[in-house]
Order: sequence, then structure tokens, then C-alpha cells
Amino acid sequence: MTSPLGELTPQQFLSDYWQKKPCVIRQAIDGFEPLLDGNDLAGLACEEMAESRLILGSAEKANWEVRHGPFEESEFAGLPEDHWTLLVQDVEKHYAPLQELMQLFNFIPNWRLDDLMISYAEPGGSVGPHVDQYDVFLLQAQGSRRWQIAEKFSPELLDDCPLNVLREFRPEQEWTLEAGDMLYLPPNVAHHGVAISAGMTFSIGSRAPSAADLLQGLGEWLALSDAQGGRFTDPQLEIPKRAGEMDAKALEGLRATMLSAINSNGLDDFLGQFISRFRLAQEPAEAPEPLNSNQVTQALSMGKALFRNPWTRLVWVNNDGAARLYAAGLPLDCELWLAQALCENAELKIDPEKMNQSTLDTLTCLINTGHYIFI
Repeated sequence: MTSPLGELTPQQFLSDYWQKKPCVIRQAIDGFEPLLDGNDLAGLACEEMAESRLILGSAEKANWEVRHGPFEESEFAGLPEDHWTLLVQDVEKHYAPLQELMQLFNFIPNWRLDDLMISYAEPGGSVGPHVDQYDVFLLQAQGSRRWQIAEKFSPELLDDCPLNVLREFRPEQEWTLEAGDMLYLPPNVAHHGVAISAGMTFSIGSRAPSAADLLQGLGEWLALSDAQGGRFTDPQLEIPKRAGEMDAKALEGLRATMLSAINSNGLDDFLGQFISRFRLAQEPAEAPEPLNSNQVTQALSMGKALFRNPWTRLVWVNNDGAARLYAAGLPLDCELWLAQALCENAELKIDPEKMNQSTLDTLTCLINTGHYIFI
């Protein structure tokens, strides 16, 4: 498979559309064929580790019902013939071959990509008109779906509704997507998709932490440090003029305390740990039998390939010519070339002679903590 942008180049897409305006791409991926079908998705929704939902109802009747998995097979047999949708999150982590599809979106930094959510819908199936706070690519994998969008809308939601459905939605544009077509939506564009025929939609979402997410995470991170980010001081304290007042000098000092923690030298380390764990539903389990660096070297010398745990999210930052690698929150040091190779490939072979002892120790740690296995 090649670029998922049809006739657009990645640079054209980023310059003209990314976080700017919606874009419909006809036959986005040449010769695209989904690697699973609705029955596969239903089977996954019966698994305890999968996050899944069944949504029934329509915007016209506002009769929304949400059921959460894991499901029993009998529940699918009892569904109506139309107006329902099954959604499963993180499908590329449960079914690793789909990671190849995610890699097609490498024109976006991979730390910004989130997961592959797949929905199967019968005719009329929908989740209602709603708004996402992140960029999303909606690839029609099977069947057809009508999409309506509005860039100007009231944010009020329906009362007593189990979904975040907009109270009012007046579409400004409309398209019908057939198998292979894709719709890109930047954040804060209201959209409403309704299945015209039974089919699947692949939703490739992005990660966009809010200031609240970042500050809450920073507070928790600082709380575990010895100095807790520093403490407010007021050595030039004066007798208060009015009881209970926080004067301008006090407010300035409190803000300075907060900003000092945000601007500290360790902030990059926090961001690497935070982003590599942000919205991560599962964490890898440790290896049942730990290996030492000599055993790892021997396995690599025999040509064994390393396979990344699908739940492991990797990011790295440049640390004075070396790499500070983060694996689902675990900070490790290694050489730049290894950090890049690990992030670019879910499966790879490595020549042990290229690694120094420090990098070999890092790789051994990644294996023993469950982030990689030999295959």
C-alpha cells in the first residue's frame, strides 16, 4: 500500500488541509482491501480486553441507546436489521497486521497518532451529530456512508443522552463515501455519519492533549519528586493592608512558582513519559523469563527479529546527540539510530556489533519489561 492521500502529496495535504479545513479524498488508498470484516469485529467485541460499544437509535428519533462490551455472541443475533453500530477501539493493537495501515500515515509524527477505531454499521447506523477535539481520518472500508458536516454550530448537547450528541445540527456540506474513500476532519468540525448500506468505517484518530491533561499530569509527576517543583516563598513579606486579600505581589509570586515548575530542566522528561502513556488503554506485562545482555546478543547474532508489543507506544527526544527513549512511560537512553529504527519498525533485525554496551542494556530492558519479544 502507498500514501493514503490519493492524488494529494503529503506536503500538499499538510499545507492546505491539516488543521485548516475538511478534505474528501476519493480512493485514498489504491487497491485497499480491509483485513477483517464485520464478523471479525463482532468476535473481537466479545473479548474482555477489547473496548467496544453498541449504539442503537437515530438522530431523527433521538432514541439513543449505548451498550458496552464485552458482548456475548447471542447479543448480536438479537439486534434489529438496521439503525445500529458496533465500535471497537485500538483494533490495530489487537490485530497487529493493521499496524501496516497506521504506518501509511507517517507524514504525521507517530506520537500524534492515536488508534484505529473500527465501526460496523447496518443501514441507518450512526452515533449522531457530534464534535471531536482532535484530527481524524475516516476511511470507508466497506459499504457506503453519508457524511454531513458543519463548521458553525451550537455546542449544546442533548439532555439525558448517553452520547455527546448535538442538540441542533444544520449541515453545511454533504458527501457520500464509497469503499476506499476517506474524509479528513480537523478539530471542532461538527459531523454526522449515517450508513447507507451495511459496511465498516476505519477511524484513524490523533492525540491532542489539552492544557488540563498536561497540567494534571505535570502535577502528579511533580508530586513524586523530592522538591515537588519548588515551593512558594515571600521573603519580602509586608504587613497586610486588608485581611484576606491576595495582593498583586502574592499573585505574581504564585504564578512565578507555577511557571518555574513548567519551565524546569526536567520538563522534557515529563513530556516524553506523559505522551508515551497518554490515552494508553493497556500496558505490556513483563517477560516471564528475563534475559541478560549476553543472551540478547546471542539471539541477535543468530538473526532473530524483534517484535514490538502492540500496546507499547514509543517516542524519543534528542538528548545532546543521544536519544532519550520513552516506552509507555519508561525512560531509557540509547543511540539515535536505534531510537529511530525502533519507532519506524514494528519488527526489525539488529546487528549487535552496531550497539555499544549502554544501548544493548537498554534493548535488554525493553525485552524484559515486555515491550519487545524475539520471534
